[in-house]
Amino acid sequence: MITKIFNMIRWQDVVDILLVTVILYRVLLIIKGTKAAQMLIGLGVLFLAFVMSKYLGLYTIDWLIQSLWAQIVLAIIILFQPEIRRTLAQMGEARFLPSFTTAEELRSLEEIIKASVALANRKIGALIVIEKDTNLKDFIEMGTQLDARVSRELLLSIFHPTSPIHDGAVIIRGNRVVAAGCFLPLTLSAEISKSFGTRHRAGIGLTEETDAVVIIVSEETGSITTATGGNLQKNVDTTNLRNFLTENFVKPQEAKK
Repeated sequence: MITKIFNMIRWQDVVDILLVTVILYRVLLIIKGTKAAQMLIGLGVLFLAFVMSKYLGLYTIDWLIQSLWAQIVLAIIILFQPEIRRTLAQMGEARFLPSFTTAEELRSLEEIIKASVALANRKIGALIVIEKDTNLKDFIEMGTQLDARVSRELLLSIFHPTSPIHDGAVIIRGNRVVAAGCFLPLTLSAEISKSFGTRHRAGIGLTEETDAVVIIVSEETGSITTATGGNLQKNVDTTNLRNFLTENFVKPQEAKK
């Protein structure tokens, strides 16, 4: 019996199942910890109610749910708009070959850490964006384009209150500061604390749409906040900041060196 079942399975079926598994896994990773995950649970409950209404003969509920299913595709597009946009952007910018962090880029991460801590100690507000796989060209073009090596001194001078480009975000690609004074999309999430200002909302908003890594320094409290995937980590110290950047940019084998 088992042999017959295996004989009926084609290699195309195996590939098909693997592809669906990978797609579902990636989707779950993207929506993990976001508001979309709660919405997905709600859709699951709605589907369960649909099945139970069929089984128990609850015709009115069954009719209502069937009416809702007719609009479900449009509802999903509206509800999951940020996640769909981020997923498509990541797919379009996906790298098929693994990227390796160079020694120069490792040095740049240390410079970013030193600059962030120095800015926090001086209570100078800052918004530092580090590009990953998703290209941030659209946001770079809205700012003042630069092409300078990342350094503590450069970041401090950019965010100094007397600098003409201290407002907005700095965008870093590899070991280069590619733009400053960039404007980022503000998050519309109602779950974000009202204590956060425009700088924090802009940092979160960008990570909701891209896979960028964001470091935010508050000018009111001097605290450091990190953001990625729409999630915040507040009151980050030097050690936590280094671990955060290492996890996002340094390969395991390189971290051991």
